[in-house]
Amino acid sequence: MIVGVPKEIKNHEYRVGLTPSSVTELVRNGHQVLVETNAGIGIGASDDKYISSGATIIGTAKEVFSNSEMIVKVKEPQPVERAMLRERQILYTYLHLAPDPEQTKDLIDSGAICIAYETVTSPYGGLPLLAPMSKVAGRMAVQAGAHYLEQPNGGMGALLGGVPGVDPLKVVILGGGVVGSHSAHMAVGMGADVWVLDNNPNALESHWQQFGRSTNTVFSTQSSVEEHVLEADLVIGGVLIPGAEAPKLVTKAMIKAMKPGSVVVDVAIDQGGCFETSKATTHAEPTYVVDNVVHYCVANMPGGVPKTSTYALNNVTLPFALDIANLGVTRALNGNEHLRAGLNIHSGKVTCKEVAHDLGYEYVPALNILNS
Repeated sequence: MIVGVPKEIKNHEYRVGLTPSSVTELVRNGHQVLVETNAGIGIGASDDKYISSGATIIGTAKEVFSNSEMIVKVKEPQPVERAMLRERQILYTYLHLAPDPEQTKDLIDSGAICIAYETVTSPYGGLPLLAPMSKVAGRMAVQAGAHYLEQPNGGMGALLGGVPGVDPLKVVILGGGVVGSHSAHMAVGMGADVWVLDNNPNALESHWQQFGRSTNTVFSTQSSVEEHVLEADLVIGGVLIPGAEAPKLVTKAMIKAMKPGSVVVDVAIDQGGCFETSKATTHAEPTYVVDNVVHYCVANMPGGVPKTSTYALNNVTLPFALDIANLGVTRALNGNEHLRAGLNIHSGKVTCKEVAHDLGYEYVPALNILNS
């Protein structure tokens, strides 16, 4: 199979779909890899490094798309990239379609076979291709929150962990999953007063076993969310419904009633965000203010630490990429129900139930298409 790796073009996105070592694995398995020039510069991987790994360097994204059977990316394809997709070409990347009707329509119209990292499942539970970036984003959320709590950056001018004789700040984390646990890890390490809310008793139990009394756990209801958000100095939104748009847990009224100079970090922004006042931002312009509350809603947070993120991502995406290339996409999807869960669009049909529901498309089970 001919596998193409274009350079990412989303604002301040420095990750890359395949590392040089991943290229080596594909080449060893008999596949050809086309890498756009300078695609790996953000992770310190030069064109020469890719060449030594067996890749062919290509001058433009257009050439990569037109000559590849499978495109491996990190972020969702931008409009100019979507226009280059063709019928039955394989797209393997993050998509986050539920809050993005324009992208969904373009991918349907392209006729491509679109596999989303974020809905691939695991026999052990969870979302294994989303988890590494959730870990990164969870840790970055606390760093970003602490930064924007500083007064020159728009915040109230207080230190997350306080100092002896001065109380620490209250950090409220909505969601006790992967984002939540890694946010808690960082916030506890910085000495904050940490509260984690979740409506899954098992998640709260797991969190308690991991952190004990160094954090506080609360069962999430509308009233408990409101109570703790209004007391918070930093709120981190890490809720997720796989494939679907994120629920809006924090209302505009709650934001208006928060402390002046407090900060919210919406890690769920890729799926539409969990604050009613959220809108996607970029690393170039990461924040805005609503009712004296600083909002950090960068839609590709892990892109800010591309070396860590790319290698962590490739550790989990490469085995599936090899299966697709070695077996062909139909055999790979038919033979692996967990990879098949990642199939969101196939030849103009929506094969992810949550995307179909949220955007009003007919849902067609993947097996119906694969076996037709």
